Amino acid sequence: MPSRALVWMRRDLRCVDNAALYHALRRHEHVFCAFVFDTDILDALPSRSDRRVEFIHASVRELDEGLRALARHSGAPGGGLIVRHGAALRCIVELASQLGVQEVLTNRDYEPDAIARDEQVANALHAIGISFSDYKDQVLLDRDEVLNQQGKPYSVFTRYKRAWLAKLDEFQLKAYPVERYARNLAALPEGESIPTLEQLGFEKTNLTALPLPAGMQGGEQLLQDFLPRMEAYKEARDFPGRKGVSYLSVHLRFGTVSIRRLAAYAVQRAAQGCEGAQTWLSELAWRDFYFMILWHHPHVVTQAYRPEYDRVSWDDEPTLWQAWCEARTGYPLIDAAMRQLLQTGYMHNRLRMVVASFLTKDLGIDWRLGERFFARHLNDYDLAANNGGWQWAASTGCDAQPWFRIFNPVTQSQRFDPDGAFIRRYVPELARVPDRHIHYPAAMKARELAACGVRLGETYPMPIVDHARARQRTLMRFSFLGEEE
Repeated sequence: MPSRALVWMRRDLRCVDNAALYHALRRHEHVFCAFVFDTDILDALPSRSDRRVEFIHASVRELDEGLRALARHSGAPGGGLIVRHGAALRCIVELASQLGVQEVLTNRDYEPDAIARDEQVANALHAIGISFSDYKDQVLLDRDEVLNQQGKPYSVFTRYKRAWLAKLDEFQLKAYPVERYARNLAALPEGESIPTLEQLGFEKTNLTALPLPAGMQGGEQLLQDFLPRMEAYKEARDFPGRKGVSYLSVHLRFGTVSIRRLAAYAVQRAAQGCEGAQTWLSELAWRDFYFMILWHHPHVVTQAYRPEYDRVSWDDEPTLWQAWCEARTGYPLIDAAMRQLLQTGYMHNRLRMVVASFLTKDLGIDWRLGERFFARHLNDYDLAANNGGWQWAASTGCDAQPWFRIFNPVTQSQRFDPDGAFIRRYVPELARVPDRHIHYPAAMKARELAACGVRLGETYPMPIVDHARARQRTLMRFSFLGEEE
């Protein structure tokens, strides 16, 4: 009897260069592909209007079309994607049993909840005689592949990066030739269809507020747009008012692009002396680094990476917290960044650091609150990178920003949005404020404000804290660490 397998797709919504799909097609004669809109995840979302769900839904539909096209080109009888809506544990076990497969294959996840779920699925499958296999696909090097000379995980990024680059050989960057075995794609069972967004219990969002093409084609479109700009990436990436970054983070998050393909481009261009490519490759290394930290140290989800930093006493300031959440801080760059997030689901990476520093170092509020806020709003939310970034800014993480180095929101604004273009886009009430004052209008005189149509405390808020005083409070807050060091 021909062998059968089921590929469970999750954060790998593409039918090219897909590790689990490749191994399934190479080993089995009939391969089914499935995606589950997992109610354990969806039901926990605070809103029925979620840009990420809409992005996933559009990408799933395109993946179904891509699998069908792949099957046609190889002469296979069907192809396509089986889609279920329910608890993943139940759906995958039931589907594997109904299809009569001998193996379920999937690409590895590194989040603690996902690891626990996969263990449950594996155990349930083994109980009915079906094997379960997982593969590295969303990172270049994972788990124990990059360790120090003592066989322990790195905690300093620069050392990790050197070891990571040394291991990043041609094999790690090579694409999985899925097309070679696509003839083994199986025809879908009768009556299969993809539920609509409304049938899933969700509604259309303002996803188009940020040009965010979904699916494999969307990822390819953004990649081709970025490649000519890669040369300038090192310098341009820090300026939110410029088109300096790749905008591929959400596609990496849901696997509509291959990390191997992106890294291969970066390695090739870096070898040719392209500084932008070298910097971009470093960003991909940071991504792997944070996945490695999460896998080895799952306590970081709720605690500081370094236990002594859990002794930091954060302030309980509901009024300040709400002002930060609602972009009413009185610091234009902070407010512009928060409005960008609220309106589009995206925030420029430089600004993620600045607003995180402002929440933790200027307002003295626990980084965990900010991390959870980003988790609700970011299109590209990824636990490993989000947690790592927040702990870096709060100085509680591995290789973090030292606690005595504190971003000044005004000088950051002057340096990275010098003409106020980004601020004016998201804080239009300050549009007439001249460049020299756009970064801190509270320093303007009353008549100057009136000439610009600004009334502090009415049309635009007064600063909710004084940065200099807040800085001193932060130095006191962390001072016990300095005594110990």
